[in-house]
Amino acid sequence: MKKFLKISFLGSLSYRQKIVMLLLCGTMVGAGAYFLYLLRAHTYLGDDPKACINCHIMTPYYATWMHSSHGRDATCNDCHVPHENIARKYFFKGTDGMKHVLAFVTGNERQVPQAQPASSQVIMNNCIRCHTELNTELVKTGKVDFMMANVGEGKACWDCHRKVPHGGKNSLAATPSAIVPLPESPVPEWLQKVISK
Repeated sequence: MKKFLKISFLGSLSYRQKIVMLLLCGTMVGAGAYFLYLLRAHTYLGDDPKACINCHIMTPYYATWMHSSHGRDATCNDCHVPHENIARKYFFKGTDGMKHVLAFVTGNERQVPQAQPASSQVIMNNCIRCHTELNTELVKTGKVDFMMANVGEGKACWDCHRKVPHGGKNSLAATPSAIVPLPESPVPEWLQKVISK
């Protein structure tokens, strides 16, 4: 029945109406794709830490990470997204990213962002994942996960390592002269030339 309704709807349109409808749909899809390009949405699919500084509030986090010991061996995604499987990784990145967008659009972003419990769990799991040998063989602190630390059955990694890898207080005011690479302009060169004339 639904197929019949769709066919009869399209069949009732004139050739000109079909062309106009096709052009409108194409324009909407094209505008949406261009909007995502301007937002640099494609940069979030990879693991390049420069994607994080698409949002200016992340600049101090990028600067302090870049100059830390973790800056040599770990990217933002190594610590801040789950690594159980690729589906979980991208689902977490997508939902967490949408929370960031919502906070920004509604004006509710914090000057100094803090990890929420779900993010804290992921971060601590990744501390354990990368430093298992250190915790089990050398220091012998054992394996305390975030949920255990949350109920007082041990400490979270950052309870002792507060300044790793972001150096403690992170705010735009705390690192006013941070030298970080600015994101490339998403505006094509030909359009920049037109605008500058």
